[in-house]
Amino acid sequence: MRVLLIDDDTRLHALLTDYLGQNGVTTERAADGATGLAALDAAPFDAVLLDVMMPGMSGLEVLERIRRKSTVPVLMLTAKGDETDRVVGLELGADDYLPKPFAPRELLARLRAVLRRGRHEPDGRVTANGVVVDPAAREAWVDSRRLDLTGLELDLLLTLVRRAGRVVPRATLLAEAGRDDVTVNDRAVDVHVSHLRRKLGDDPRAPRRIKTVRGIGYVFSRGDE
Repeated sequence: MRVLLIDDDTRLHALLTDYLGQNGVTTERAADGATGLAALDAAPFDAVLLDVMMPGMSGLEVLERIRRKSTVPVLMLTAKGDETDRVVGLELGADDYLPKPFAPRELLARLRAVLRRGRHEPDGRVTANGVVVDPAAREAWVDSRRLDLTGLELDLLLTLVRRAGRVVPRATLLAEAGRDDVTVNDRAVDVHVSHLRRKLGDDPRAPRRIKTVRGIGYVFSRGDE
């Protein structure tokens, strides 16, 4: 695993480099947001550890810029008890968060869990449970069969697969699909998810990929439950 740490804390980097290195994880550090974004443009990473509080560009702004062009898993590092940053980070597309201070062992466990939810290929594709989504090519496949999807269906599927194994609220689905307005409501999301299930070959009475979490939203099954 190759991880990019975007954090101005040199002691944290030294600690993580030592611990994660003993567990097969290579860590590269960027001291600020601009340097981190440049590092992501220069080389692929399996995951990003992103501090919220940094000089200059905040971690939330960095996350927003990352999500404009990449689905790389991002784990936010937040001040303990700062619920607002955690909520905003998740809404912007963070895969998980970890309040400081934390144990390196827990960080490693969360990194592994994030990568299990939806595998991110070096070419930007995201895969889970036999489904592959290529956000750059705007294409998706299920069990090697190309799917004929509308633009909104593809965006919804990408959001679900990228967060495989986690419950995704309807509001988050709309926001990440760029339709967080009154023209696409919760009922419309349900209709589009119904279309997605049909195209994926899911039985609506017992779906094995897109499952409903009543009153909240949906979860895309990793397939290993």
